[in-house]
Amino acid sequence: MDMLSERATKMREALQKSESITDKMVSILGSFDHRLSTLESAMRPTQIRTHAIRKAHENIDKTLKAAEVILSQFDISLQAEAKILKGPHEDLESYLQAIEQLRNNIRFFSENKSFKSSDGVLNHSNNLLVKAISKLEEEFKQILSSYSKPVEPERLFECLPNSMRPSSGSPGDQADSSGKIPSSHSHSEHQNSEENSAYTTPTLIPPRILPLLHDLAQQMVEAGNQQQLLIIYREARSPVLEESLRKLGVEKLSKDDVQKMQWEVLEAKIGNWIHFMRIAVKLLFAGERKVCDQIFEGFDPLMDQCFAEVTAGSVAVLLSFGDAIAKSKRSPEKLFVLLDMYEIMREIHLEIETLFRGKPCNEIRESALGLTKRLAQTAQETFGDFEEAVEKDATKTAVADGTVHPLTSYVINYVKFLFDYQSTLKQLFREFENGDDSNSQLAAVTMRIMQALQTNLDGKSKQYKDTSLTHLFLMNNIHYMVRSVRRSEAKDLLGDDWVQRHRRVVQQHANQYKRIAWAKILQCLSVQGLTSSGGGSAASIDGGNSSGVSRAIIKDRLKTFNMQFEELHQRQSQWTVPDTELRESLRLAVAEILLPAYRSFTKRFGPLVENGKNPQKYIRYNPEDLEHMLGEFFEGKTLNDPKR
Repeated sequence: MDMLSERATKMREALQKSESITDKMVSILGSFDHRLSTLESAMRPTQIRTHAIRKAHENIDKTLKAAEVILSQFDISLQAEAKILKGPHEDLESYLQAIEQLRNNIRFFSENKSFKSSDGVLNHSNNLLVKAISKLEEEFKQILSSYSKPVEPERLFECLPNSMRPSSGSPGDQADSSGKIPSSHSHSEHQNSEENSAYTTPTLIPPRILPLLHDLAQQMVEAGNQQQLLIIYREARSPVLEESLRKLGVEKLSKDDVQKMQWEVLEAKIGNWIHFMRIAVKLLFAGERKVCDQIFEGFDPLMDQCFAEVTAGSVAVLLSFGDAIAKSKRSPEKLFVLLDMYEIMREIHLEIETLFRGKPCNEIRESALGLTKRLAQTAQETFGDFEEAVEKDATKTAVADGTVHPLTSYVINYVKFLFDYQSTLKQLFREFENGDDSNSQLAAVTMRIMQALQTNLDGKSKQYKDTSLTHLFLMNNIHYMVRSVRRSEAKDLLGDDWVQRHRRVVQQHANQYKRIAWAKILQCLSVQGLTSSGGGSAASIDGGNSSGVSRAIIKDRLKTFNMQFEELHQRQSQWTVPDTELRESLRLAVAEILLPAYRSFTKRFGPLVENGKNPQKYIRYNPEDLEHMLGEFFEGKTLNDPKR
C-alpha cells in the first residue's frame, strides 16, 4: 500500500509539471502568432506592388502581340494590294489568293473596331476589294468571250448518230435541192430506233477553262455581284447559241411568212425544223447546260437563271415556227408533218424537262408543252377534216376510162401512210378521248374514212351515162381499196370480215357490168325470135333443128352482132382495168359467156348464110378472132392507137 501511495504521489507531480510546461508553450505560440500578424501587415503593400507590376507586364505582352497581329494584317493588306494592282491577267491564282486575303483582312478589322484606325483601314480595303472584283468581272468576261464561238454545222453533225448524219459534211451539202436536210432512214425506222440512238454532247468550252471560270464566278457571287455575272454570261453566250442555230439553217419566220409559202417549200422547212429541234435540244442546249452547271456549280438558282436567259431567245425562235404551223390553215396534206412535229416534241419532252429544270425555266417548259398540245389538237382536227373532205369531195372531173379515181388512190395512200404513225395516232386518241381502247378508235376512224370514200365514189359513178361503165368504175375502185388493205397493216385493224365483204362487192359490180354491157349482144345469138312467116327459109341442116328459121333474120342478127361487137370493142378497149389479174379475170368471164354462144349460133345457123352471097359480110369473125379482140378490152387505148 505504501508503495502504491508513493507511486501515485510521483504521478501527480509529473502531471502538474507537464501542465506547467503546456501552459508555457501556449504562451510562447501565442506570441508567435502576434508577431506573424504584424509581419503580414508589414508585407502587404509590397505584395500589392509586385502583383501590379506582374499585371503590367502581362498587359504589355498582350499589347505587343495585338500590335504584332495588326501589323501583320497591314503587311498582308499591302501584299494583297500589290497583287491586286497588278491585275489578274498574269497570275490569276495569286490574284484570287490576294482577294481572299483582303476579305480576311476586312473581317479582322470589322471584328476589331476598337482599333482607332480600323474605320480607315476598312474603307480602304473595301474600295480595293470593289476594284479587285471589277477586274475579275473583266477577266471573266474576256475569258468567256474568247472561248465562246458558234458551233459549225459539221461539228454538230458529227455528234449525231451515224444514221442521221448528212451524206456529206461540206456546208454546201447540208440541204438538198428542196432545202431539206437529207435523212437516210424512213419514218418507221426513225420511230423504232431513234430513242436508242447515241448522241454525243458537243464540247462548247474547253474543259480546262471551266474550273477557272467557276473560280471567277464564285468570287463574284461572294462579292454579291450575281446580277452583273448573269448579264455578262448572257451577253457572251446567248448570241453565240443563236448564231450556231443560224449557221445550221434556223430562220425566224412569222405566221404570215408561213401562210405565204408554197407547200413544197414549207414541207421542206418543216422537215428541217424537226431536224433542228433534235440538234438544238439533244446537242446544243445539252452542251450549254453542261457548261452552265460546271461554271455555276454550288449556285443553283443562279445556274438555272443563267441557262434560262441564255437559251430563251433560241428556244423562242424554234417554238415560234412550230406555233405558226400549228395555227396555220388546216389542210389534209399537213397531217403527216403535224404528226412528225408532234412526234419530235414528244421525243424531246424528257430532255426539255431535264435540261430546263428549276423555277427560272418554267416559262420555257410551259411553252414547249403548249406547242406539243397545240400540234396534237391541230393534228386531230386535221384528221377530222380529212374524213369530212373525203365524203364531200366535189371533184367534177370523171375518169373517162373507168379506172381508179385519183381520189381513191390519194385516200388509200393517205390511210396506208397513217399506219406508219400508229403509235402517234394512238397517243393522240389517248390524250383527247375518254380512255377508250386506242386500237378500236383507230379502226373506227379508218372504217369511217373508207366508208366516206365509198359514198363519194357512189356519187361520182352516177356521172357516167353508160351504166356498165358505172359498175366497171366501182369495181376498179373498190378492188383497189381491198387489194391495198390486204397488203398493208390496215388489214389487221379492219379485219378479214371487212376484206371479204368488199371482195363480194367487187364481184357484184363485175357481174352487173357483164349483165348490162353484154346482155344486148347476147340477144343477137339467142334462138328466140328466129322464126318468120315471110322470106326465104331453110329445111333441117345436118340434123339441126333450123326449120322455119328465116335466112334474113339470121343475116340481120349476124350483122347486128358484128356492129355491136365492133362498137363494144372500140369503146371498151378505151376503158381501163388497171389490175392485171382483175383485167384477165373479167375478160375470161366475158369470153365464157360470149364465145360458147357465138360458136353455137354460127355452127347452127352459119350454113344458111354461107350458102348465100357474100357470106363473109355476115360471119365476119371466127371465135378465135373474137377471143383475140377481147384481149384488147380494158387496155385504156386511145382512138389513135394502132390495133393489135
